[in-house]
Amino acid sequence: MLPITLTIAGSDSGGGAGIQADLKTFQELKTFGTSVLTAVTAQNTYGVQAVYALPEDFIVEQLQSIQSDFNVNALKTGMLFSASIIEAVSKQLENVQAPITVDPVMIAKGGATLLQQEAVDAMITHLFPLATVLTPNIPEAEALTGMKIQTYDDVEQVAKKLLAMGPEVIVMKGGHFAPEQQAAIDHIFFKNGDKLTISAPRVQTKDTHGTGCTYSAALTAFLAKGLPMKEALIEAKRFIHAAISHGLGIGHGHGPTNHFAYNTKAKVEVEIIE
Repeated sequence: MLPITLTIAGSDSGGGAGIQADLKTFQELKTFGTSVLTAVTAQNTYGVQAVYALPEDFIVEQLQSIQSDFNVNALKTGMLFSASIIEAVSKQLENVQAPITVDPVMIAKGGATLLQQEAVDAMITHLFPLATVLTPNIPEAEALTGMKIQTYDDVEQVAKKLLAMGPEVIVMKGGHFAPEQQAAIDHIFFKNGDKLTISAPRVQTKDTHGTGCTYSAALTAFLAKGLPMKEALIEAKRFIHAAISHGLGIGHGHGPTNHFAYNTKAKVEVEIIE
């Protein structure tokens, strides 16, 4: 039976991030994607021009519609925007048994704020305890913990603080860390004490719009298909590396990644350290 995936996130009118990126990823990985919109943005490769958050009761109605009819195998959250939306969504997810990947979307590639400041506390209080996996980039991890990341020891200390907030797995994504390095290295920490490092060659490109959305959607899809957590993390890294490596050259700013590359281009082997 076809696995069912769900994204709870905002809409990107430019198609590179948000639910558009998520649904493309779900489709490419042969899962049936469903979606709950939290906000609508006027957005392109230059940035976000406007955000319109949907009413909380309508967001809840969308989610209830999905939950009453579909057996969702795995889901993710993306842009939730406000404390009230986070609280409403979290309440609906309290009894969910499927893996939940939380992408703590805060800032768009162009610099626009996608999460109100008061929403950070709501996310930590209400959503993180429900999360199976949390996938912050370095700026997001710093904002969530109030700690600065400059060394690997900093990465580890921040991850420990994030694990204490409730998630079972923390993926410290390496795109923003040590940009002078030739590799983009994800450091992954598990609540049981396990660690996993996944390294792939760094790609020099400005076409990185929607990378966080796409990565978390790929991880969600692989979990929905029943892959064990570590294997799902490795395949998600392969998916996003292929997507970044074969940019589409669309738009004049930070262009979107290539969601089709994982299935159509030769895969680069990633280095795995346990």
